[in-house]
Amino acid sequence: MKKDFYEILGVSKNASEAEIKKAYRKKAIEFHPDKNPGNKEAEENFKSAAEAYEVLSDPQKKAKYDQFGHQAFDGAGGFGGGHHMNMDDIFSQFGDIFGGAFGGSFGGGGGGQRRVKGSNLRIKVKLNLEEVVNGVEKKVKVKRKVQAPGVTYKTCATCNGQGQVMRVTNTILGRMQSSSTCPTCGGAGQIIDKRPADADAHGMVLREETVSIKIPAGVVEGMQLKVSNKGNDAPGNGIPGDLIVVIEELEHEFLKREGENLHFDLYISFAEAVLGVSKDIDAVGGKVRIKLEEGIQSGKILRLKGKGVPSLNGYGKGDLLVHINVWTPKTLTKEQKQFFEKNMTDENFIPQPEKSEKSFFEKVKDMFS
Repeated sequence: MKKDFYEILGVSKNASEAEIKKAYRKKAIEFHPDKNPGNKEAEENFKSAAEAYEVLSDPQKKAKYDQFGHQAFDGAGGFGGGHHMNMDDIFSQFGDIFGGAFGGSFGGGGGGQRRVKGSNLRIKVKLNLEEVVNGVEKKVKVKRKVQAPGVTYKTCATCNGQGQVMRVTNTILGRMQSSSTCPTCGGAGQIIDKRPADADAHGMVLREETVSIKIPAGVVEGMQLKVSNKGNDAPGNGIPGDLIVVIEELEHEFLKREGENLHFDLYISFAEAVLGVSKDIDAVGGKVRIKLEEGIQSGKILRLKGKGVPSLNGYGKGDLLVHINVWTPKTLTKEQKQFFEKNMTDENFIPQPEKSEKSFFEKVKDMFS
């Protein structure tokens, strides 16, 4: 079982952004590869700290983690980073958090040149209710920029491959040293040496690729999942960006989703309400037969346990709520009208709600509790 992100960084759920950043810096320096050469356990701790910081430092990701736990990111076979992140991901995304802790250079295992990350791509994936409930693997075609065959790069002479240039300025407080992204290579540390005719100024060409996306059960409208390294390539020895997958949920013909619960409107005739009846209703995965007792009232809600949407955090499934609606005919035959006129004052036809019968507002309250 994966360790809690707050526990990894040693902070509380109420920790501020500054406290989270400070805790991550402390952990990452402790387990940095430069300080622990060849130590696999330290490397895993280093990756775990980066995974925790990636989520907890982002307000939106943090909110999803607090609500859904690890499944909000890790249930999709590589979404969310962490142990799916490689060392290059970490150095690229969080290198600047260390300042001069490792000689002003935060490269892969020993202070090498900085590696630039390619830009992310975003796509929308439409899911029907069955796919949301059961989870699904989608294959999508993505057009991404990749390094052109035959392109070569050489070390940038401006920054000597570091991706950054240092500046020293004289101030009233003394000489101050600062660094900024190299204006020549844009931080890549390399520039194009040979470029094929079909490549752009960065040595890239556009290619279509089929990407497999594993989407966990219980995702919600607007949720963003991440497929690592399936964005655009970066020039030179950079690392690819990520593919951001935005979930779009298609409306079901009969069922309405509300969180983990599903709602179904069942219409029955007056005669069926009086005599009782068995009905087949639509549920995810097929029909479900329910029995309605004699004298059932319009507005009654039947709850079918476990027939709703799975929880993203793995804690069971929601319910299917069946709303009973007694259909009143708008036109009657002469005989039918005479029957109701005759029985209008009959005691059985006069509304006599029981004290145990809940009001409309109580029923609504129960639905959301």
